[in-house]
Amino acid sequence: MGIEFTAIDFETANGFRGSPCSVGLSKVRDGKVVEEASWLMRPPEGFDRFDPRNVQIHGITAAMVADKPRFGDVFPEMAGFIGGDLVVAHNAAFDLGVIRSALEVSELAGPAYDYACTVILARRSYSLVSYSLPFVAEAAGVPLRNHHDAVEDARACAGIMIDIAGRRQASSVAELLLGLQLSASRLQEYTPGRDGVSKPTLAARERQELQAGGPVPQTAWTYWPQEGANPPANADADRTHPLYGQTVVFTGNLGIERQQAKSRAAALGAQPASSVTRKTTVLVVGDGFVAADLKRGRITAKAQKVLQLHGRGQQIEVLSEGEFLQMLGGEWPAASA
Repeated sequence: MGIEFTAIDFETANGFRGSPCSVGLSKVRDGKVVEEASWLMRPPEGFDRFDPRNVQIHGITAAMVADKPRFGDVFPEMAGFIGGDLVVAHNAAFDLGVIRSALEVSELAGPAYDYACTVILARRSYSLVSYSLPFVAEAAGVPLRNHHDAVEDARACAGIMIDIAGRRQASSVAELLLGLQLSASRLQEYTPGRDGVSKPTLAARERQELQAGGPVPQTAWTYWPQEGANPPANADADRTHPLYGQTVVFTGNLGIERQQAKSRAAALGAQPASSVTRKTTVLVVGDGFVAADLKRGRITAKAQKVLQLHGRGQQIEVLSEGEFLQMLGGEWPAASA
């Protein structure tokens, strides 16, 4: 059987994950990429606003997809390409969430998918200060020349999965997951009118209703962020989520309120904390930080301490606010830069 799966990567038009504007797929057979596919698309109607922050990340504009089919028209081809494969993605909760939310707002049915996340697998296979795709691809020896090009990101994700399987001498993905004491997650099938919609979709629809009624109140950044309380981690959260079981510290100005960030992390099974210690496993950095800043030296005092602890062998990583929000599956904060 060998190492077989399909890697996927989405780019979205705005902070709502049900707004896909591009998708890339890489099919792997016997440990090698054998076929690829990609589509530009218009996001589902009503959720197709292009946020300048997203455009800055991936370079796709509304004009570039104006004559492209909607997600609902692309999905049958995309689903046909995936077939019955295990789906692999870097931060898979986001990419599979894109499928679910886009189906919901398009009022389309979709099949169930088993999936695995290379962020979670990478944490058990490499010792890195950041598990963003470029850092993990570099550790795996996988070229990634144009990050946020969907098909290149999917190809890099596939290469990471192949490298991890090789390091573990696994002959199948099932054997790899078993060896890492993990199991595949599952996105349940969706039928409109029968199944309830997900929380991100409910939140997006509520925001639409607020906007229809007039200007939505904006919350500006607080120049000196207050730490606030550290709510307890939700023990009943999804154990396969990348934040579950992590001890998370926040630093810098976030677009999202610090207390809200802590509460949402705790709801996903993470334990928020106020300072970097030997228990810290994740640091979320605001102020427009991106992972590449770790190599440029543009980091806060908390991030400098993280680098020191990582150098001493502590398993700790740094996330940008964008990566953190992607894991939450939430909207960009209206006041964020």
